[in-house]
Amino acid sequence: MIPASPQERATLAGEYVMGTLSEQERVQFETALATDEALQAEVYHWQDKLLGLALSVAPIEPEPTLWTRIEATLPARRDPIRQPARAPAGDPLRWLRLWQFVAAGSTAAAIVLAAVLLLRVLPQDAAPRYVTVLQAEDKSTAWLIEVTADDKLRLVPIGPPITVPAGKSLQFWTKLDRDAGPTSLGLVTPGRPVEIALDKLPGLEANQLFELTLEPEAGSPIGRPTGPILFIGRSVRL
Repeated sequence: MIPASPQERATLAGEYVMGTLSEQERVQFETALATDEALQAEVYHWQDKLLGLALSVAPIEPEPTLWTRIEATLPARRDPIRQPARAPAGDPLRWLRLWQFVAAGSTAAAIVLAAVLLLRVLPQDAAPRYVTVLQAEDKSTAWLIEVTADDKLRLVPIGPPITVPAGKSLQFWTKLDRDAGPTSLGLVTPGRPVEIALDKLPGLEANQLFELTLEPEAGSPIGRPTGPILFIGRSVRL
């Protein structure tokens, strides 16, 4: 049964879009979705909100044997697991299925999307207004940036900390599309969160570039990045 509370309905719609409902919950939700226009609008809202995050990171193509391996780890079933068929062009849920596939392609993205879903149930004045995933090229580790209503930018590590060579440091940068060059936000200790007041930023907007580069121990001596980019990403407005 679909709850009557708007907050609970919003959370359930978010879980449906992310594909985290159980089979029974999903069937019940889709039955209600067929005739409930308000619920349909909530699903479209979540698709629009989360698709931007999915597109900000590169999807990972699953191996051809993935479904076989998944089936082998599950208890015996009466019917074998089959790969999802391609949705017809006119299928109204085709973008939802695309979203769920793309989101499954990145561990860092999945962590962020789960965080966004939980933030939906927090008071509005406590929810982040922007979120960014900074990923390494090999996607093995990442950083999460959130900007909240208390006017703070928080940089939080996801996964194991990286090892910075002796005599080197991580430096945090941001750049607006209209700016000629990046602005330094200071040095970062691997594995430790950082909190920065928004007045230290040149501005804040969607698609804003953030990156972590490898610099000399005291930071870049010329006010712009000199070393390789280790983590990079762009902001998404919530």
